[in-house]
Amino acid sequence: MCQEGMKMLNQLMELIKRRNIFRWNLKRVEIKLIAVVLYYAGISFRKTSKFLRDFERFSHESLRLWYHKIANLFANTRKDRRCVAIDETKIKIGDEWWYIWAAIDVDSWEILGVMVTKWRTSIDVIKFVKEILRYCENKPIIKTDRGPWYRWTLQRLGL
Repeated sequence: MCQEGMKMLNQLMELIKRRNIFRWNLKRVEIKLIAVVLYYAGISFRKTSKFLRDFERFSHESLRLWYHKIANLFANTRKDRRCVAIDETKIKIGDEWWYIWAAIDVDSWEILGVMVTKWRTSIDVIKFVKEILRYCENKPIIKTDRGPWYRWTLQRLGL
């Protein structure tokens, strides 16, 4: 995983621990968080539990319960946002590499969006940023790790 992606995951893990969302930690919080992010990105409960089987075994029902415990961290309202941080993380699932894209409101720590893609292209960024802007009434400042795939897209969208 890239350093910025790990930083974002670590910050989300700290938020989960601070709020004491998972009282019983029989499974690692990191695995729970990655599983929930993959589900939020559109991969089914069953497929997510199969993807992560190499790291830790858990049932799709456990994932469903984890998701409902941290669902309030995900944004579901449209409002003014001062600054949004976007980052992507490369992870290996089985024999394949995947990119997990995540965006958070820097002020409230709401998760604005998560997406999983096979590639890291400007087209992926356009799709993801447009999805994030659905939760913004204004055009917020967008913070990224300065990857070349962001520059053209953000200019094209007027951000």
